Amino acid sequence: MVQKVAVIGAGPCGLSSIKACLDEGLEPTCFESSDDIGGLWRYKLVPGRTNIYQCVIINSSKEMMAFSDFPPPAELPNNMHHTEVLLYLRLYAQTFNLLQHIHLQTKVVGLRRRPDFDVTGQWDVETETADGRRQTHVFDAVMVCTGHYTQPHLPLSHFSGIESFKGRYFHSWEYRNAKGLEGKRVVVIGFGNCGCDIAVDISRVAERVYLSTRSGAWVVGRVGPGGLPFDAAWNSRLVVTLASLFPTWSNWMLERKLNEFFDHKLYGLKPKHNFWAQIPVINDDLPGRIISGRIQVKPNVKEFRETSVVFTDGSVIDKVDAVVFATGYNYSFPFLPPDLQAKSDYRLRLYKHVIPPTLAHPTLAVVGFIHGLGAINSMAEMQARWATRVFKGLISLPAEDIMVKEIETETATMNQKFVCSERNPLQVDVIPYTDSLAEQVGSKPNILQLLFTEPTLALQVVLGPRTSYQYRLSGPGKWAGARQAIFTQKQRITRPFRTRVVSEEPGNEASSILSILLAFIAGAALLCYLIYNWHLPFLPSKKSKIPRPKSN
Repeated sequence: MVQKVAVIGAGPCGLSSIKACLDEGLEPTCFESSDDIGGLWRYKLVPGRTNIYQCVIINSSKEMMAFSDFPPPAELPNNMHHTEVLLYLRLYAQTFNLLQHIHLQTKVVGLRRRPDFDVTGQWDVETETADGRRQTHVFDAVMVCTGHYTQPHLPLSHFSGIESFKGRYFHSWEYRNAKGLEGKRVVVIGFGNCGCDIAVDISRVAERVYLSTRSGAWVVGRVGPGGLPFDAAWNSRLVVTLASLFPTWSNWMLERKLNEFFDHKLYGLKPKHNFWAQIPVINDDLPGRIISGRIQVKPNVKEFRETSVVFTDGSVIDKVDAVVFATGYNYSFPFLPPDLQAKSDYRLRLYKHVIPPTLAHPTLAVVGFIHGLGAINSMAEMQARWATRVFKGLISLPAEDIMVKEIETETATMNQKFVCSERNPLQVDVIPYTDSLAEQVGSKPNILQLLFTEPTLALQVVLGPRTSYQYRLSGPGKWAGARQAIFTQKQRITRPFRTRVVSEEPGNEASSILSILLAFIAGAALLCYLIYNWHLPFLPSKKSKIPRPKSN
């Protein structure tokens, strides 16, 4: 019987895993190698550790990244600075008394099945403290929450002449701020979120920044319709359903909308893949830096010379002072047994992206090793809730061969639908994936039932932002405040803007008619959603034979 659980890492995924254990009556012990909680979101100046840069602002808005039973304070900005994200995590840990379960400055250096694993499912967890003391602990289960931004990928062998380059060059994980780059010519290689953020930051002080991209990307701002957060405006169940019903049309409409703001082809940014195939770049400032000439977009680098960079189109930039390689990360779990690091294509072979299928007892879970067009917090939290119930035997897994086959099928489907690579090995559709776990936990919102019992809440769940509070409305882990959290999320979104109150003009008849019309459209949209989804919960899965657990 599982009781004692080791949690490796005290970042957002580790904190929600500790809480999931406590909610299920388990005894978690968290090991964190640094001297504080927060993981990647804690800015630190310790060399050799994965870090963030000083200007980092979270891409997801606060309501979309919130834990399911802990709405963020209304006064916090919608897209928080990393210091405010850390504040939210600290408030979460203090509110649910998680800190007492965390051992700081304690690194996990080894993880092994015990000799009697086939009988007990237990693990030996070897740790090392900051002063070098090693100790081995016995646990009934383990949750790995270390993330995957651990090993910087610096492919210098792919860049001819780099050994002769006399300027400074470094990987983006060493970047803290633009100090020392004032008045310089800087080349940033890599067009992900990190590369674009750093290019924009440096462009404020540098003579010129050249941003090199091999394939381009779709660029989305944080500011959406009416000035509200973009993800809160567009990440809803209805939008996802329409996108799945009409993928070509929805992709065309979205790309057309993005190009109305700035033409990606004109700016040299248009990628070959469609919008839904890869996570976009989230950046409000990049178009402005390009139109002002502070950033020039360039193709891939062909070679380096002593003071120059040559690009594949034949253009040359002379007198280059520094190069930043924003070339991503290689994920690594060095403490895992080698046989549990087996891969299906680029991804780790994990059932539901969580549990290795080959274990005699499913007592190891990898939480948070996933990508999607949305905040990782809600997905990782649901992974933790699902995994703890698997640990307790409340959710039964299929036979090993069935799980392996499902993993292979998912991998093939994923590679057809998304642009995956060795450094971006997996991506999922956030709502369907989270719903699939929630359905087995017993906490997936029942839209049909809500339509008859509380239609206003049903409208919020379907048409409003798909916030994680929806997974606390019913079932195991039900939270009495979930309904109120959903109805007040718009108030928390608009609260930070009210630093200067502007008196509203008196309403008129036209606005009332418009409100009625919008309500009618919303009702029709909800009906379409229900027609499309009506029978789906009752169909047996073709991929898995997992029975749905009974609610407590």
